[in-house]
Amino acid sequence: MASDLARRLVPDELWELAEPLIPKFVPRRQGGGTVGVDDRAVFTAIVYVLASGCAWRHLPAEFGVSVPTAHRRFTAWTKAGLWPRLHHAVLDELGARGQLDWASAIVDAAAVRVEKGTLTGPNPVDRGKKGSKVHVLTDAAGLPLVVAVSAANVHDSQVLKPLLMALPALRSRRGPRRRRPEKVRADKAYNSAEYRAWLRERGIVPRIARAGVESSERLGRHRWKIERTLSWLFGYRRLTVRYERHGHLFNAFLVLAATLTCYKRLARLAT
Repeated sequence: MASDLARRLVPDELWELAEPLIPKFVPRRQGGGTVGVDDRAVFTAIVYVLASGCAWRHLPAEFGVSVPTAHRRFTAWTKAGLWPRLHHAVLDELGARGQLDWASAIVDAAAVRVEKGTLTGPNPVDRGKKGSKVHVLTDAAGLPLVVAVSAANVHDSQVLKPLLMALPALRSRRGPRRRRPEKVRADKAYNSAEYRAWLRERGIVPRIARAGVESSERLGRHRWKIERTLSWLFGYRRLTVRYERHGHLFNAFLVLAATLTCYKRLARLAT
């Protein structure tokens, strides 16, 4: 049963994309010899922690990975930049199959409660309690292209430029790689003459709601897509409440969740 669970968490096709990107690991000497742990078993354990929301100390022994090894490898892989590279690899596969919709990009954010740690701040919509904020930029269909974490008191609009600038150049079915959407859609929290001008300078049409101009009905025709994306991401229970003291480790889980969300679309193409 454990092997069936492992295959569901990390199918062979996903592992084929991940394995070449895994940093080489030199086992630590223990008792005069060397002990190695299978990278796929570690990767699967990390996905399990993300999906189930369990604490590291509750990692089931059936995965064949000790808690210290799983957490240490997760930290090392995060430092080595594995998760953004894997996300990029999955997006490249989708792009090559014509599955990325560049007609527009949609931007939004959602708050996450947290007790302490980096990238935290008072949440203005939660009585000033400490929290973080998850920022997401998707394609027109709601596939997460870029994600980021900030303190909860960082205004949504301040992350618009970094999200767009972080868009990687992705493969397309025909022609050169792409990294620029035709439009950017966002709610009025992102409304600013500066940002509108910045987008136009880059050949991107701003579709940002303005108070008293765009109705909520018109915005809702597109907003539901990114709300669905946020629901997909928070379906990975490790993201619903932030337990990581270090913001970059919470961000690593967020990027992995975005990667798995995109991979599910890729997997459906094969069925």
